[in-house]
Amino acid sequence: NKIATILASSYGVKNLLDLAVRYQAKFMQFSSSVVYGPRQDNLARVKEEELGKVDFLSPRSSYDEGKRFSETLAEDYREVHGVDIRIARLFRVYGPRLRLKEGNLIPDFIDSALDNADLIIPGEKNFSTSLCYVNDCLDACLKLMSSEVNGPVNIGSDVNVNLNKVCELIIKILESKSKVKYTGKQLFITELCLPDITKARQELGWLPVVTLEKGLEKTIEDIRASKGLKTVV
Repeated sequence: NKIATILASSYGVKNLLDLAVRYQAKFMQFSSSVVYGPRQDNLARVKEEELGKVDFLSPRSSYDEGKRFSETLAEDYREVHGVDIRIARLFRVYGPRLRLKEGNLIPDFIDSALDNADLIIPGEKNFSTSLCYVNDCLDACLKLMSSEVNGPVNIGSDVNVNLNKVCELIIKILESKSKVKYTGKQLFITELCLPDITKARQELGWLPVVTLEKGLEKTIEDIRASKGLKTVV
């Protein structure tokens, strides 16, 4: 879906911005932590001012560079047409209603644990990431949309979580017989940068409040109730 992805971040965003101009509407651009490039070794939290480093010819550049371009497009429409835009840079989010078998990690881990199958981590034992429960993410977006904050805002958890420990917690909650195993790295499932959420905390009065265990319990409840309906055929 490379062509569809880059067109969604260019023509798709432009069409929506044109509608915002026509109807004098507010506009929320859901961007991504990928605009900062790959995670650095020092685990430093990235601020919104960080320029980032993206390989615009890599196999995944249609998404990474597409997100950077869509931010530029939104900012240009603010300057040229006066569109009241907000830019939310989302870090890894999880929760109910995610479809299975699409590389979303948490729902696939839960699905496997429900079947007592192996939980497969795409990488090595030290694979870690940040995980923000969807309710916290939406709370931040609503606060951002109703604020007067200009410029992008990092939205996500600034806590670094090891995926092996996440899998073990899922197995424990479900009392599953599953084991944790590892496979080769995958293109779109990587260790992302960790966010510095100082701006969101100070200017929006926001920070994530749902604990990992509580978020997993809610996600498990949803997948267990609807298992078999979320898998793409």
